[in-house]
Amino acid sequence: MESEKTAEIAASLHRLERAVLVLPHLAKHSAVAELVSASGMQEVEVIRALNWLQNKGMVVLSEAIEELVTLGENGKAYAKSQLPETRFLNAIKNKPLPIAEIKKAAGLTEEELGASIGALMRLGAIEPSAAAEKTFKITATGSEFARSGTPAQRFLSRKFPAKAKELPPEEKALVSELKKRKDVIREGIIKNRTAVLTDLGKEVARKSPAATQTTDRLTPEMLVTGKWKEAEFRSYDLTTPVPRVFFGKPQPYREFLEEVREKFTALGFEEMTGPIVESEFWNMDALFMPQFHSARDIHDAYYIKEPRHATDLPQQLVKKVKAAHENGFGTGSKGWRYEFSEEKSARLIMRSQTTACSARKLASPDLKIPGKYFAIGRCFRYDVIDAKHLADFNQVEGIVVEEGINLKHLIGLLKLLAREFCNTSDVKVVPSYFPFTEPSASLYAKHPKLGWMELAGAGIFRSEMVKPLVGKHVPVIAWGIGIDRIAMFRLGLSDIRELFSHDLGFLRDSKVV
Repeated sequence: MESEKTAEIAASLHRLERAVLVLPHLAKHSAVAELVSASGMQEVEVIRALNWLQNKGMVVLSEAIEELVTLGENGKAYAKSQLPETRFLNAIKNKPLPIAEIKKAAGLTEEELGASIGALMRLGAIEPSAAAEKTFKITATGSEFARSGTPAQRFLSRKFPAKAKELPPEEKALVSELKKRKDVIREGIIKNRTAVLTDLGKEVARKSPAATQTTDRLTPEMLVTGKWKEAEFRSYDLTTPVPRVFFGKPQPYREFLEEVREKFTALGFEEMTGPIVESEFWNMDALFMPQFHSARDIHDAYYIKEPRHATDLPQQLVKKVKAAHENGFGTGSKGWRYEFSEEKSARLIMRSQTTACSARKLASPDLKIPGKYFAIGRCFRYDVIDAKHLADFNQVEGIVVEEGINLKHLIGLLKLLAREFCNTSDVKVVPSYFPFTEPSASLYAKHPKLGWMELAGAGIFRSEMVKPLVGKHVPVIAWGIGIDRIAMFRLGLSDIRELFSHDLGFLRDSKVV
């Protein structure tokens, strides 16, 4: 008696599953190619039906990789009209001939003539005649080949395609030899899929009449005629496993950066930008970093080979920055007291920090006081690449320009950023050093696997930096965030390199921010 489970499965079979299972092709054939031929279905329909049946536990699919040997276009032609060396032998089987006559009689090209001589000499089928120079005669071995065909000629007459692993050693050697010739032999890889019925599949297949009576689709004709009332529609098992579908979605890190941009905009910040190829002036000099100081070493900048120098620096601003470096520019500071080099200031580098964007904004006529600005940009520093460091990274820069703003505002803002972007309150702000801020601070947060990580450097811009750019001193709090590391918090990563991964498994499984 038909079991309840069997009846339920049989009633849920798709028409393609019934065509493969019920007819009963699977009882006679296991290879997909044989099933396609026996059922008259398309290969894609058979494979789809088999996958569905496997999901229901009715068949077991397996796949084997096989290497096939086939004839190329020249191989097919030689199989019909003989190889060049066979024609060479036929031309001299009755008497020795000069090489020019052999070429004409056998209809050989110059390339085929050379290949034939080499192949036949290796076989011992021909030898130069003593009668004249460049004359060849056939040997006893060659006469036998002329009657029965050379090994290569006989090989071309066999049935193709041939399974490479089933070829005898002598034919494998011929394949290696013929592959050296232009499009005589081709080798390819195919996948042989097979399907075997399980006990459940065999039981359902025996009950095929019940399964074939179900209807898959409700048609307009059935609605008009009322036949839908008499039809038995197949059931659908919503618990049956189905293949995963990978819908398009943004790259996870790129999506996170867009979220950061939206959050800053929502907080009232205006975005600022700047070029990736930057001059030392905007990247360091305008930030009051002395040209001789080892503080520049921490940036490990990549220098541009060609062109070497910028030609569009604002000369009036350069003079003000130069004065700040040399004598303090009337800020009450004595500056760095060295001779500022305008040539070095124009040297082009790959931007090592987005603070260059802040310098450009402070010097811009569009600067608003009070004003809040941020930038998201790629930066470049020579570094040893590991789980926490990259040579090419993204940085988020921010400044707030306002009279009366102070260090308390900065610390509060840093903690807010940690909560907003890292979803963590396990943070600390510690004293630090940056050449262009005083006081300076660093923001740290605790990663569940990597421990404490530095997320941001921050501080209040020094007067020697602000006054030459803005034209007057006004408090400016600033921070630079290593946004790559913050993304590691949000995406649950322990290796910063995964942010830029090309691995499809990671990209498909990564959560949407």
